[in-house]
Amino acid sequence: MIPEQLLRNRMILEKYIPEQAADLIARWIYRYDFKLKIKRSRSTKYGDYRPRLPGRNHQISVNNDLNRYSFLLTLVHEIAHLTATEKYGYTSAPHGREWKHEFRILMQPFFAMGIFPDDVHRAVLNYLKNPAATSCSDLQLQRVLHRYNKEVPPLHLEEMPEGAEFIYRNRRFTKGACRRKRYECREKKSGKTYLFSPLTPVEEVSENQ
Repeated sequence: MIPEQLLRNRMILEKYIPEQAADLIARWIYRYDFKLKIKRSRSTKYGDYRPRLPGRNHQISVNNDLNRYSFLLTLVHEIAHLTATEKYGYTSAPHGREWKHEFRILMQPFFAMGIFPDDVHRAVLNYLKNPAATSCSDLQLQRVLHRYNKEVPPLHLEEMPEGAEFIYRNRRFTKGACRRKRYECREKKSGKTYLFSPLTPVEEVSENQ
């Protein structure tokens, strides 16, 4: 008999990830005994993992505004932290060799299911060659994943010409040159320079701003 909690988890998961993946993730929640929290959007992270404490379960959180593929990738990323901790202990590096190994293994069933569109499939495979602390660091993967966002695609900083002015979090900036993988942008009010990812969502400056 399938536990009632597993069925409830699957029903909830189907709202956030591809339906074909919901059954396996629901079983992992039951098997690894972790609490999944679905959070409001956080600008500093997509998800996180907190290890088990006395009297408490492992805890994983994921932002609720991610598209289905981003949500699944983030969730599996965090589950890999859990399995790496269980297998190798707390001394293993957070995004070191053990975690990379676990992440790659956990992702394999989803490739076998064929749930990813071709462009996402290729981008994730390339990312898994050397997965980083966050998928945000892989710009090509993020460009592909952004195509499947629910809302109207935002204007990204890389789409604006150098010298253009833009609004970010109600602050006005001027776009500067690209240094390695980030743009140097000067805040109009303070004159300070900040580094921005090319995929930072920004607003164009209107005539009355």
